[in-house]
Amino acid sequence: MAKPTADKEAMMKPLTTCLWFDDQGEQAAQFWTAIFPNSSISGVTRYGPDMPGPEGQVMTVEFTLNGQPFLALNGGPQFTFSEAVSLQVPCADQQEVDRYWDALLADGGEPGPCGWLKDKFGFSWQVIPEALPRLLGDPDPARAERATQAMLKMGKLVVADLEAAAEGEPGDRRGGIPLPGPGGSA
Repeated sequence: MAKPTADKEAMMKPLTTCLWFDDQGEQAAQFWTAIFPNSSISGVTRYGPDMPGPEGQVMTVEFTLNGQPFLALNGGPQFTFSEAVSLQVPCADQQEVDRYWDALLADGGEPGPCGWLKDKFGFSWQVIPEALPRLLGDPDPARAERATQAMLKMGKLVVADLEAAAEGEPGDRRGGIPLPGPGGSA
């Protein structure tokens, strides 16, 4: 297959991620755009007569999250979300981690391991402090391993505990949320 020329690449619009919902695309777009800066809903289309969905019901919602375009498609219950697709939320510090973690879990979300969670629509998010890649990629393999092991025992990531683990100090300075079951202490 031929690669596009530089002129065609310069004219190409940003890629848009399409997310398939049963019938909650508009509610998800409203929920998410209220959480993230530089976000808005730009268009809503509805099913008309002789279309696969109920006439008047929302078919698609065009929206932007932090400057990135998305489309929500209310296509029915045939397909559902899985952890195979998630969005990473890079956070400058613990305050941002806490804010996004709490906001995305609101009204029925489910915490997961290692900074992952599912929101009330079943969509997966990774709420990641900027310190995490630095700690996991530390040039000292022992520091990186200690930080990794600490991360593997957490639900919500706690920067102070990750940094303490990298230093070889006991963690739980902020009362991080451990994983339920064998990997954690909940």
